[in-house]
Parts: sequence; structure tokens; C-alpha cells
Amino acid sequence: MTETSATAINRPTFGIALILAGMLAISINDMLIKELSGGYPLHQMVFTRSAIGIAFSLVIVQFEGGWSILKTRRPGLHALRGLLVVIANMSFFAALAVLPLADATALFFAAPLFITLLSIPILGEKVGPFRLGAVLVGFIGVMIMQRPWASSDDLGVSRLVLVLPVIAAITYAGMQIMTRKLGMSSKPSALAVYIQLMFLIVAGLFWIFAGDGRFAEGSDNESLIFLLRAWVWPEGVDFWLFIGLGFNSAAVAYCLSAAYRSADAATIAPFEYTGLLLAVFWSWAIWGYLPGLEVMIGIFLIMASGLFVFLRERQRNRPMASDPPAGTGATRR
Repeated sequence: MTETSATAINRPTFGIALILAGMLAISINDMLIKELSGGYPLHQMVFTRSAIGIAFSLVIVQFEGGWSILKTRRPGLHALRGLLVVIANMSFFAALAVLPLADATALFFAAPLFITLLSIPILGEKVGPFRLGAVLVGFIGVMIMQRPWASSDDLGVSRLVLVLPVIAAITYAGMQIMTRKLGMSSKPSALAVYIQLMFLIVAGLFWIFAGDGRFAEGSDNESLIFLLRAWVWPEGVDFWLFIGLGFNSAAVAYCLSAAYRSADAATIAPFEYTGLLLAVFWSWAIWGYLPGLEVMIGIFLIMASGLFVFLRERQRNRPMASDPPAGTGATRR
């Protein structure tokens, strides 16, 4: 890409519409992956959606400046940023094969809290007592959802599975901090291509080394089986769900990147929490699941703390530690 500063754009209504569309697409993406997780490997779904997504993104590249916008002087740093997104995805979706959609999504939404904390040592940001207090409240919500007082039998899943969405949140936060530190700026379609390309490379490596399913044989770990089971050609309705997954992935990448180019992050970012509410809705509508008391308390605390941080920074009229540079989007997808 060409490392130039993005033109200042301020279209808040359009930006909000894009972020809402993007969060709807993300929730559909997660719902489809969970629905398909019982019969297909994760790397097959990632490869399919990324192949379709990158084709769509390359078309958009032509409208946003042509092939020249894909040039970059920092390919290694782009690769590292893409790898962090891949790790965030893999961790989250491995948990999603076992956990209810609402529970996994709620735990992942700790990401803004990690971004705030990481901004202190890495970016040298000054975080006052009010924001630190809000972050602490959010982490209390995460701990409540982890239910440290419960036995493994009461949890119904291993502790590792409950930690996976938190690993995804930390990895995603690291990616955003790295992006902000680099000060990258690019067209949304170019950034989408970089990310989709990294997904293709990683999923392709999984297929080469584990595509026959030999590493999943004999395992009773559902998350591990989801990661390593053999590829299966989708048939019937599943074939069209795979196609939908690909186009939906392209919509996610573009909508979120374009949203953060259309308005400032302090205006856009709070609307990402609609994704958490949509996850609760899909869990109820598709699987008849409503979160228990601990998860509902955790959801409330995480949303309240995150929104407080956003509103506090907006009131102080300072750039937020978690502001993605224009064109990055603020999601693990």
C-alpha cells in the first residue's frame, strides 16, 4: 500500500450505519460457523470464506485506486498484524464449537479493556483512575463469567475452553495496539486483502499438514476436533451456507474498515456492543439458549465498563487509546 495519511472524513450517520451493518454481519458469521462446526473443520471454513472474501475485496480495490494501493514498504509488519488476527479468530472459533455463542462473544468483548491496559506500557498513554476503575469492573465481569468457584463438572466445559475467548481478546488487543503504534493508513479494501491473504495462508497450511484429519483421530476434545478434523465437501444446504459465509466475510471486512474511515472512533466504537446483543439473540433464536445469571452479570459489567471508557474519553475530547487508525476496523474478523 502507499503509506499516506487518510483524508479526514466526518460522516457520523453513515459511519454508524456501516458499523451496525458490520456487527450484524459478524453475528451472522459467528452463527454460521457455530452451526457448521459439528461437521466441518475450522480451517476449511476459514479458507472458503477468505477465498471468496479476497476475490470480492480485490474487486473493490479497483474502485478505490487500483493495484497500486496494495503496495507496502512494511510487508513483515502487515504479516504480523494479520497473524494476530488469525490467532484471535482461531482461538475464538475453537471456543465457539463448545461454548454458547452468547457466552463466547461476551468473553471476547473484554478486548477493549485489554487495549486500554496495553496502551499504557506500549504507547505511553496516560490512563486516569476513572478509566482504570472501569477496566477493573470489566475484568470483574470476565471473572464472574469464568466462575472460578465452580467445579469442572458444574462448568460443563474445560477451563481451557473458557480461556480461549480471552486469549482471542488479548491477541486482538495486541493487533490494535500494534496498528496504532505503526500509524498505518490505507484503503479499506487493501487492508481487507492483507487480512484475507493471511487467513488463506494459515488455512492452507492447516490443510497441507492436517487436512486428512489424522491429528483429530482418537481425540474427545471438541475444540481440537473442530480445528483438525478432515475436510469434507459440503453438500445440499451446507454448500450454500459456505458460499454465504464467504460473501458475509467480505461484507464484514469492508463495512468495518469503511465505518472507521467515515467518522471518529469515539462515535463509532460504542455501537460495536450491538454485536454482543445480537449474539444473545442468535443464541436464543437458533439454539433456544439464554445466558445464565453469571453470564448476564458479566455482560452487563463488560458493556458498562467499555461504554464508560468510550464516553469518558469523548467527554475529555482526547483520542482514545483504543482508536483504530482510519481504515483498520475494530474487530477480530
